[in-house]
Amino acid sequence: MLLIGAGLLLAIVLSSFFLSSMTRNYFDEVTKLRAVRSVAADMLVLLNSAESGQRGYLLVQNEVFLEPYQKALEALPAQVDRLDRVATNQNMVNIPLEDIRRLIAEKVTEMQSTLNLATEGRVADAVAIVRNESGFVVMQQLRQTIGDVVQELDGHLIKGIGDIRESAGTLQYVTLGGGLMIILVVGGAIAVVMQHVRELDHSRAEVEELNVGLEERVNERTEDLMQANREIQRYAYIVSHDLRAPLVNIMGFTSELDTSLKSISSYVLADGAKPSEDEVREARLAVEEDLPEAIGFIRSSTKKMDALINAILKISRDGRRELKPERIDLGELLEATAASVHHQVSDSGGEVSISVNASRGILTDRFSMEQIFGNLFDNAVKYKHPERPLNLTIKAFPMGRSAVRIEVADNGRGIAPEDHERVFELFRRAGVQDKPGEGIGLAHVRSLVRNLGGEITVTSTLGGGATFVIRLPMDLSQYVRSSGP
Repeated sequence: MLLIGAGLLLAIVLSSFFLSSMTRNYFDEVTKLRAVRSVAADMLVLLNSAESGQRGYLLVQNEVFLEPYQKALEALPAQVDRLDRVATNQNMVNIPLEDIRRLIAEKVTEMQSTLNLATEGRVADAVAIVRNESGFVVMQQLRQTIGDVVQELDGHLIKGIGDIRESAGTLQYVTLGGGLMIILVVGGAIAVVMQHVRELDHSRAEVEELNVGLEERVNERTEDLMQANREIQRYAYIVSHDLRAPLVNIMGFTSELDTSLKSISSYVLADGAKPSEDEVREARLAVEEDLPEAIGFIRSSTKKMDALINAILKISRDGRRELKPERIDLGELLEATAASVHHQVSDSGGEVSISVNASRGILTDRFSMEQIFGNLFDNAVKYKHPERPLNLTIKAFPMGRSAVRIEVADNGRGIAPEDHERVFELFRRAGVQDKPGEGIGLAHVRSLVRNLGGEITVTSTLGGGATFVIRLPMDLSQYVRSSGP
């Protein structure tokens, strides 16, 4: 806007300079023409004055009439020179100076000769000269010549004055229009500046708001780090404990296999000798009971170890996966995710209700969000109360300008207060264990939520359903730096 205003101002200045220069040129030409006209008109007045003095003297022989005659004759040479000077200053009108000089000389000669005759007492001869109209003809030629010059000068003067008025009018319109344009540009620039000022005020308010809660967020992050450290310690303990138990079983039943193998070896390697009844009984017992039991326990222990290791790898992959923030319509995502359990809920007479008050969406990782809500919805279906249809309610609404709160509530079995933290631990389950599972679902959910810069908590009572509360940043890129594995 400022560049446009500067361009307009430059255009106005150049146009004004050009128009004022044209006006000045027109004015100079008019001034020169006006000077020529004035000198020519004054010359004609002098000639008329001289002629009037001449004729008045001839009529009454009163020397009073000779005074204007003498003054006119004395002024004529200077007037002719003045006409020569002003005529050369312009090039628009051709002034016939030679003709004028010649005619003036003839007229002066005619007048002077009549006056000389009258002075000598020959008035009748002088009057005769006047009556023969020779002087009249010369005077008429002078009037015609000078009149034509004056008429032509008047035409040019009228045109010049018109040009001046037109140029002045154009200058006025240019100045007025340019002024209005500058006012509009300045107004636009002021509007843009005001918009920037409002944005700066808004940004400053956000910075102040962030600064106000900075210490609190630092404390929260410190607490998160301490919590993460405690979880790492718990994971180490859980992994060492839960992996150690299958290993102990494998080691114990390996010893049992070794014992059973000795009994079978005594029977198989008898080298032709008939084994005793005790050896036969022990070998049969090892084959029928001990070996299958040991192999079964070893197989189940290895399966448990494999499940534990796979769960640990899954949690580890969550932390190493590259996050890809994108603008997500939270309502659409929740609707699409809830559709996967809709038939299970509706078959039992239940319903799913979704209410989202976050119209501009959030910038986060879509895959992680689908995993989070997929796990929570599956858990709600899995642990619904056996005596009532499942009602699953999801609400989402903003928390200030930088976060969103999502509540996933059901009317299922519920969770005892003492187990609220336990359910988020790896390989830990709460309540009656009548459903298949390994205790990694909610641990996986919390891992995903924390990777997105948020947190998850639960409020619940046994038999009263459960509400999982998730708090996430509106813009993941401001809280978490995505990194490749």
